[in-house]
Amino acid sequence: MKYFGCSIFLLLVLSCSKENTNKEKAIARVNDSYLYQNDLENLIPSGTPKKDSIALVKDFINRWAMQQLLMNNATKNISKSKQTELDELINQYKIDLYSKAYLEQLVVTKVDTLITKEEIENYYTLNKNNFKANNPLVKLRYINLVKGNNKLKSISAKFSSFKEKDKKELKNLAIQFKDYAFNDSVWVDIEQVYERLPFVNQDNFSKYIDAGISYQYVDATSVWLVKVKNMIPKNNIVPLDYIAPTIKQILLNKRKTDLINKIQTEITNDAIKDNDFEIFK
Repeated sequence: MKYFGCSIFLLLVLSCSKENTNKEKAIARVNDSYLYQNDLENLIPSGTPKKDSIALVKDFINRWAMQQLLMNNATKNISKSKQTELDELINQYKIDLYSKAYLEQLVVTKVDTLITKEEIENYYTLNKNNFKANNPLVKLRYINLVKGNNKLKSISAKFSSFKEKDKKELKNLAIQFKDYAFNDSVWVDIEQVYERLPFVNQDNFSKYIDAGISYQYVDATSVWLVKVKNMIPKNNIVPLDYIAPTIKQILLNKRKTDLINKIQTEITNDAIKDNDFEIFK
């Protein structure tokens, strides 16, 4: 298209100093719409090579031109009733955006984000039947060692005992482990177990995952030491410590929704009181 200009022109645009830049100098035109040099400000990141800068500018101009051309064609070819419908949607979208931004700003400054442990526990007690496990949940620890490790017997004993002294010594030996996880106080979804223990899958799940079991699994290159501390089957009620973060977010969202409703009611009542809003009968 003739209004895109050549590479030499783009180079001049990019290399112009701010002192010599004419803010009203047009660099492209589509019918009666113009693209100005100041529209390209902050388009090119500092340090961008000249070749890439030219490509970015050309792409920007092309996209701008296409948008103008499509808009011009749309206004000529779309029916007036459709244009009116679209304009109403645009106006409503603007109202929604501004309203949402304003309410969010108010909520951030006014909402109490402190959710107490008691509130979480009360909500859990009243709604626990709604919190069912989609997958089995597991608490376990494991170590993955290279087969033939000469400290296997000692490591296995410490792993089984797992007293504070043993934990510390195992962590000091962790450089020898291919993989490990010691935090057996946290519930994890069975999908995470499948990822970390590749010999466990849906078909043999019951053999390797059950509350209280411990075992060694050996393959051609590795030895896994596994202790399953606890397990909750699918569709059973999940424990509070697993679902607590979700409940906290639910309560916070409800608090925000209640506050938004309160703000909207206050704004309406104030407008009526100040005679800024009235419904004609």
